Amino acid sequence: MTTARPDEQLERGAIGLTEVLFQSITHMAPAVAVALSIGAATSFAGGNTPLAVVFALVAALLTAYSLGELARHLPSAGGMYTYVSNGLGSFAGWLMAWAFLLAEPIVPPALFASFGLYGSIMLASVGIEGDIAWIIGALICAAIVWFLTFRGVTYSTRAGVILGLIEIGIFLLIPFLLIVNAGDRNTASVFLPGSEGVLPALTGMVFSLLAFVGFEAAAPLGEEARDPKRTIRQAVLLSAVLVGLFYAFNYYAATVFFGPDRMAGEFYTFNNGDPWGAMAEQVLPGIGGFLVIFAILNSSVANANSGATASTRAIFSLGRQRILPAALGKVHPTYRTPANAVHLQAIIGVVLVLVLGLAFANDDYGGPLATYVFIGYALGLLFAGMYIALNVATIGYYLTTRRDEFNPIKHIVIPVLGVIALIPAFLGVLGGLTIPVLNVELPPLREPFSYVPPLVGLWMVIGIVLYFVLRARDAAAMDRIGEAVTEG
Repeated sequence: MTTARPDEQLERGAIGLTEVLFQSITHMAPAVAVALSIGAATSFAGGNTPLAVVFALVAALLTAYSLGELARHLPSAGGMYTYVSNGLGSFAGWLMAWAFLLAEPIVPPALFASFGLYGSIMLASVGIEGDIAWIIGALICAAIVWFLTFRGVTYSTRAGVILGLIEIGIFLLIPFLLIVNAGDRNTASVFLPGSEGVLPALTGMVFSLLAFVGFEAAAPLGEEARDPKRTIRQAVLLSAVLVGLFYAFNYYAATVFFGPDRMAGEFYTFNNGDPWGAMAEQVLPGIGGFLVIFAILNSSVANANSGATASTRAIFSLGRQRILPAALGKVHPTYRTPANAVHLQAIIGVVLVLVLGLAFANDDYGGPLATYVFIGYALGLLFAGMYIALNVATIGYYLTTRRDEFNPIKHIVIPVLGVIALIPAFLGVLGGLTIPVLNVELPPLREPFSYVPPLVGLWMVIGIVLYFVLRARDAAAMDRIGEAVTEG
């Protein structure tokens, strides 16, 4: 443990369990995940999509438990890379940090694109159209997120609570009405294997699991949370459970209302790719479709905000350790936020969403949606790999540093099961492979998404080379990558 200098300290004890919990919840973007991410699982799981969500929830909980075990002892703005460093050494910790430096800063631009897309849809519904409408929306979203993250962790996380409650409220109301209107079509069979066994649900789990990415976002708030060793652990576990149940409720409602037999072939492309808007309009005529779009816009801001909060803390932590430029490790004297890291994150987000959105303008999906999907593939690949490393690090940490607390169930069985559950998700994002045991052939990714795996691979190769360069320059700095900061 180490204590940072006053000008390199974040605001200690600024937020409690509620704010930390919603940091993870909003990072999962519940409304966006329901509308876009899990929707892809219906093509494989069909009427068993609710069961696929339950399988994904179990897989997410395994990793969330491992993360919680590490958070008990390692409060740090570095989050996951601090955990991996302490469990597997500085080299693995650096690779985790390097992967995180690609993954977390690209979360906000994906949501800027989502906001721009659905903002343009909303404007088009009232007769306002134009090729640059989505760009205006993306820039508005970016400005809101910059203000929230710059102004202070209390502002950003409490905004996350409010925004999270709004989107969750809407996506609890609509499914409730769907269930009521389904009448005698309600059935528990959607949670049970059908004539094809568990294979469809297991295949759908690969895509459903991507909707859980973000439960770990509480970890980088370890220095700003009250009683972080308890709060972070509770937040990651609670967020996975609560959002998992939320997903299951939504897709139970969608399946019984839409019809289990129609889910695989029709749901994802229904109503020009907006099945939730169509269903909402049926149960809330005149306002249902608007509420769905509003919830997705709200979810985009909330997710971009939580992603920026997490990424700026990780960048700040590496700057404070002099692995990145020291200027990134400074905090604002009044707001106690990592101001330079916040500005850098905003620049990265705006540049990336504009460059990708314009480059993909002629794609079948259109610029903003293709940008969201492109970044989404990269995030799925990166986070699946990072979650696997996190589980392995739990084993390493409790076999060495915390040997006196070692428990074979908590620190061997659960992490190993977590790794096994994540392998299909990792392969699923690569595409063009066959998932072992399940014997499921995954179609290759089409252009431009097929460029994602080699680009991510190139990033990691650069990281390996950079590790040895940085170590030759300052070995002590690389050894400090795993330091957690004291609570005092």
